[in-house]
Amino acid sequence: MATKILRLKNDKNGGVLPNMKPVAVIDIGSNSVRLVVFEGAKLTPIPLFNEKCLCGLGREMASTGKLGEDAVERALMALRRFRTLVDQIGVTDIRVIATAAAREAENGPQFIADAEAICRQKIEVISGSVEAELAAAGVLAGDHQADGLAGDMGGGSLELIDISKGELSAGETLPLGGLRLIDLSDNNMKQARKIVDEELAKIEWLKKGKGRPFYLVGGTWRAFAKLHMSSNDYPLRVLHGYKISSESAAEFAGQLSEAEELKDIKGIEYISKQRRPVVPFGALVLERIIKLIEPSEIITSNYGVREGVLYSLLTKSELSKDPLLSACEDLASLRSRSKDHAIELCQWTDKVFEADGFSETPEQRRLRHAACLISDIGWRTHSSFRAERTMASIAYSVFSSIDHPGRAFLALSSYFRHNGPNSDNFDQFFASLLDAKMLQRARTVGGAIRVAHMISAGVTGIISKTPMFHEDGKLVVELPHPYDALDGERLEKRLRSLGKLLSLETELRVNSDSRFFSFLNF
Repeated sequence: MATKILRLKNDKNGGVLPNMKPVAVIDIGSNSVRLVVFEGAKLTPIPLFNEKCLCGLGREMASTGKLGEDAVERALMALRRFRTLVDQIGVTDIRVIATAAAREAENGPQFIADAEAICRQKIEVISGSVEAELAAAGVLAGDHQADGLAGDMGGGSLELIDISKGELSAGETLPLGGLRLIDLSDNNMKQARKIVDEELAKIEWLKKGKGRPFYLVGGTWRAFAKLHMSSNDYPLRVLHGYKISSESAAEFAGQLSEAEELKDIKGIEYISKQRRPVVPFGALVLERIIKLIEPSEIITSNYGVREGVLYSLLTKSELSKDPLLSACEDLASLRSRSKDHAIELCQWTDKVFEADGFSETPEQRRLRHAACLISDIGWRTHSSFRAERTMASIAYSVFSSIDHPGRAFLALSSYFRHNGPNSDNFDQFFASLLDAKMLQRARTVGGAIRVAHMISAGVTGIISKTPMFHEDGKLVVELPHPYDALDGERLEKRLRSLGKLLSLETELRVNSDSRFFSFLNF
């Protein structure tokens, strides 16, 4: 008898936020053609699907003025697949853009016509200035407080733009894309250096970047950052927000641009073979930019033109939100036992950290609230591994508007929430990203959340009626009737542990009775 195959009906929402309409962006670049399907027009761009094909459309542009036949064939084949995938996913909002190679090539119009027939979609061939603005919008999507110069290095061009307090200056485009630079210089690094210096000298306002961050956008520069991470054995392999001092970036860029054999570069095996020839030229461009403008630091952005397209679709209401807290609230909706309880935690801990004598900067408050919102996302993980797995999950989550120390803070706060604030059995790299005060704060935030969950068991509406607060130099938790029966040894122990971190005596006030504990006697 044939075995009957059980076919499960797909969950309509799955792990996707409800009421989200996916948005697809197809980016026809000079080096790669990429499809990204985003979950929806949200402040933090979450990809449902992401695929690229390194076609090299702009490889022969400088010498022939045309898109290569093989490259065109590869690009059109990729677009056929992408359109099929978009239909398969059920996307109705599709944006297709084309950049330097398609807009400048002699046979660009014919390629675009063929591509539009395949995509069944109008393709917007964007100008260099629009490309720069979209790249800058992508940087802002990744860091809503970005302030500095941004450079987007593609295969055919380099876009440069000034971002100042959310305002964008007129963008500039230069013929310094990796593939074009190889073609213009006949693959000669000395000649390429001369070309780069001549082109950069044309933009007078670049010196406004002195002493300000320079944001790296584009696959070539992400490859540079990935190699820099490998060379320094940097364990947190999150490119977004990765910071490099100008001195270190310039030195490493010099090493890459002068390397005789890329195979000897540590981590080169993680860079695709099609990308590798472009990396030394991208490093050269960065090294000359650093020398010219003297930025304060180099910051890698994982977001660029495609995320900029999504960012341009956001409503004023969405743009008014904090990107990090919005993302954490979404995570709470998808993976916590109760999103409302997560929000309650933010308010419950306010009384502890906003008391007199407990100074808290706006950024520290923001990170504490983020930690509260995602404090319960690991509840389905086996308890033996919950602390470590949730810590790693948070460290590598798709967050924007947060730096690497901020990620370490959230990851460790979660670890201490599960394993106890005095535990040190974790990857010490995370601790190395924080100063002593921030590490102590992570322990304290984790300890406070640990107390709350011992009272509420993750159920909404409990901690709002069982407050924790400061009174007469003590840290007090109040359990009024009918919550007095929640009193117990484990709750008392967790409260004492938190009091010790805060150098405070503690009191568990049960109904009209009270139990007084002193960390000095513990």
